[in-house]
Amino acid sequence: MPERQRNALAWLWLTALVLLLDQVTKLAVVDRLIAYVDVIPLTGFFNLVHVHNKGAAFSLFADQPGWQRGFFIGVALIASGVILYLMRKTQGRRTFSIALALILGGAIGNVIDRILYGHVIDFIDFYIGSWHWPAFNVADSAISVGAVMLIWDGMRKPGIDEKA
Repeated sequence: MPERQRNALAWLWLTALVLLLDQVTKLAVVDRLIAYVDVIPLTGFFNLVHVHNKGAAFSLFADQPGWQRGFFIGVALIASGVILYLMRKTQGRRTFSIALALILGGAIGNVIDRILYGHVIDFIDFYIGSWHWPAFNVADSAISVGAVMLIWDGMRKPGIDEKA
C-alpha cells in the first residue's frame, strides 16, 4: 500500500522550532547577553550585537515616523495566512513544504517582536574588513533559507519531488 501523502501542515513542527529558536535567542540577547548596540567580537568576521530594526529587511524604511510598524505587522499576518492556505493545499512537495514552514516561522517570530517591542531584535553581525552585512536574527535566516528553497523548487522540472 503506498504511503499516504500528507499536506504541508505536517511541517508545522518546523515552524514551531524556528519560532522557539528565534524567540529564545532574542531573549538571551536582550536579557542576558549584551546591552543595546553593544558588540561582542567572536571571530575576525562575526560579532554578536544588539540592535533594533524598526524597518524591513536591511532596515528599509527604518527612518520613517512609525507607520511601518503596523504596516509590516499587517503584511506579515496576511502573508502568514496565505502560507497556511498554501500549506493546507500542498501535498507531496517536501521542498516547497519545508520552505513555507521556515518562512512562516520567521515571519511570526518577527511579528512577535514588532507587537511586543515595536521593532525587531537583530544580533548576528557578519563582516569583511570594515564592511558589515546588516545585522539579522534566526527568523531572518529562516525566511532567507525558505526563499532560496522556494526558488530552487520552482526551477525544478514539474513532477520531480519527494513525498512530504
